[in-house]
Amino acid sequence: MLLTIIIPVYNEKSTVIEVLEKVASIELPLEKEIIVVDDGSNDGTKELIESKQKDLARYYSSPVNIGKGAAVRIGLSFAKGDIILLQDADLETNPEEYLSLLQPILDKKTSVVYGSRFLKNNNKVPKIRRFANYGLTKTTNILFRSRLTDMETAYKVFTREVAEKLNLRANRFDIEPEITSRICQAGFKILEVPISYNPRTVFEGKKIKFRDGLKAIWTLIKCRFNF
Repeated sequence: MLLTIIIPVYNEKSTVIEVLEKVASIELPLEKEIIVVDDGSNDGTKELIESKQKDLARYYSSPVNIGKGAAVRIGLSFAKGDIILLQDADLETNPEEYLSLLQPILDKKTSVVYGSRFLKNNNKVPKIRRFANYGLTKTTNILFRSRLTDMETAYKVFTREVAEKLNLRANRFDIEPEITSRICQAGFKILEVPISYNPRTVFEGKKIKFRDGLKAIWTLIKCRFNF
């Protein structure tokens, strides 16, 4: 089997090398291909990625910033894996936890696994971010009759069968609720496993903002009622 790891990147010069090295070195019971989509970085990230290009199955560099959603969709168009895993280019999540994310799919218990930051006693998550995520996840559960604890998780893992049914259109951070909406609408069960989480601040490069939360709610509503 083949695992495709898609890494969308935008201005992550302080972390991208360490992330790429960790992802490349992780040992798994299946082959892996790493796809990096640089989303128009202008801080030197692009040059750092190019220095690690030998470890990548595919590298796409956008000349302009097109958004995380567009970058993920580009990555999916290149993916050849039987299983697909989304990995952010920061150090908030740990690639060493890949096996626990993959195991339920390898054991054929589910076709979709989310890594939940809230199934562990994670006191590192700021209260405002915890509250915002709770609101978005609760909205998702109401609209789609799901039982998630962390809809906005960066770690979303799914089979090729699932990927082919997503029909994604989002260009920016609204890709997260759109992926979840489409998975639920297609009738796939999402199994959550606990993951560790090391949140960073805006000063350290955190990009998501309050307005992205509002867009996420609107995306959930649009998807639910097919606007």
